Amino acid sequence: MPEVVLTGAAGRIEGRYSPGKRETAPIALILHPHPRAGGHMNNPVAVQLYHLFMKRGFAVLRFNFRGVGRSQGEFDSGIGELADAATALDWLQSNNPAASQTWVAGFDFGAWVGMQLLMRRPETDGFISVSPPTNMYDFSFLAPCPASGLILHGESDTVVPPTEVERVVSKLRTQKGIVIDYELIPGAGHFWTEQLPIVESQVGGYLDKRLAADPA
Repeated sequence: MPEVVLTGAAGRIEGRYSPGKRETAPIALILHPHPRAGGHMNNPVAVQLYHLFMKRGFAVLRFNFRGVGRSQGEFDSGIGELADAATALDWLQSNNPAASQTWVAGFDFGAWVGMQLLMRRPETDGFISVSPPTNMYDFSFLAPCPASGLILHGESDTVVPPTEVERVVSKLRTQKGIVIDYELIPGAGHFWTEQLPIVESQVGGYLDKRLAADPA
């Protein structure tokens, strides 16, 4: 799990990278939760997502947004963080030019940034959004959403009420050509503190289903 340093618009970006097993390995970018709430690339859910893709042979990168850890710069309310994510995806693609698929996965704030990245990168094949903060940020930019994906949310989430997420899911499901899988997990809260095995089984099962239908 080598450390990598990327050069972003605000300076150094600190990351962790696991190369793929073959030249055409698919790639995945992992985005962490809100920096102002203590989010960083070693958040347990972000690390879980990283390992789920890694185990399936992906080349995977997770990184700290600007102002977090050893990444330079200051929090930029999502605008600069989206630029950081784009820089990270550029780096992943340039290091894996023969990649067979491109995926973006995010948790909380990272899910919001990840969905915005999808809109700017139509080459993305799939996404994973865990606990997307649909009550805190406007998700109306998903028109249309360019890729199928999984939205995973906790039924006992008191930070983002499930009804807020379901509103966005319902809108996405009216779009033709994509399939949105939505899993609402009983007993799970926003931070998945006791439910990491559920994240593993739900996301892992979804990835296996997608990869079986469209091998990478």
